Amino acid sequence: MRDDQRKKVLITGASGLLGRAILKEFEVDGSWECVGLAFTRAKGNLRKVDLKDVGAVRALVSEFRPTVIIHSAAERRPDVVEQQLEASRQLNVVVSQNLASIAKEFNCFLLYISTNGVFDGKSPPYKPSDVPNPSNSYCIFKFEGEKATLQTLPKSSGVLRVPYLYGQVENLAECSCTALFQAVLNNTKSKSVTDYGMRYPTLVDDIAIVIRQICEKALSENDFRGIWHWSGSEALTKYQMTKIMAEVFNLDFSHIKPASEPPTGAKRSNNSQLDCSDLMKLNFGRHTPFRVGIQECLRNFVNVS
Repeated sequence: MRDDQRKKVLITGASGLLGRAILKEFEVDGSWECVGLAFTRAKGNLRKVDLKDVGAVRALVSEFRPTVIIHSAAERRPDVVEQQLEASRQLNVVVSQNLASIAKEFNCFLLYISTNGVFDGKSPPYKPSDVPNPSNSYCIFKFEGEKATLQTLPKSSGVLRVPYLYGQVENLAECSCTALFQAVLNNTKSKSVTDYGMRYPTLVDDIAIVIRQICEKALSENDFRGIWHWSGSEALTKYQMTKIMAEVFNLDFSHIKPASEPPTGAKRSNNSQLDCSDLMKLNFGRHTPFRVGIQECLRNFVNVS
């Protein structure tokens, strides 16, 4: 960290599910000056910036002079990426390359948020050193974003891979995990939910804690760089998650049926479990049980007597 500057963090994608949790974690910590960036959903204290506008991003970094940049913004929906390949490549790859160049110019530590989807799911659990083999365009772009970040800024960057996220959503459709609850609430008709493929649902608040801890250690130790993994510890199918959602609110589940076939759309790996031992050895983070976390996240969407 530069001697003339207190800890400052710039967070891209701060209006998103993970970005909101990251911004809150740094603000609550109290030792950081924070700026959150957004574009289509910029509101409140968030700064509206189009990340594809390199000049605007550079001007903002020059003005704020962050010690840390957390790049959380991305098009995360694999099916949307397949339909909008070039626009998704621009956001997930080109913007990442440009941010790394700007971070290098202004001597910032850059943490790039990636996905467990960079692995094909054939030989889990995956260590950070394992060779990625992404299975769809979204995951290919995220892997390219990783490489762009680490190659452009090898001495002052890191990558954190995370899996299937959930958290305090603005609406149930905001993330694919909480969207499952819609099938529980709509109990007037039968619904099939995939029982194929293991997911490791991870509360974004838990990830935000790990991100803050990584950034603090990276500022104090110049050799703390590279790739890290963080994940929830429970392996669940979407059907099993949906069942837990119904159970915690004592709601009827008889209309939900398991579907054993792979889901349609962009190809997804069957089990990309992440090995988080490197960060766990440092006593980083926490693992909120899915039953506990999802109940807190969904309670505002159901009236339970």
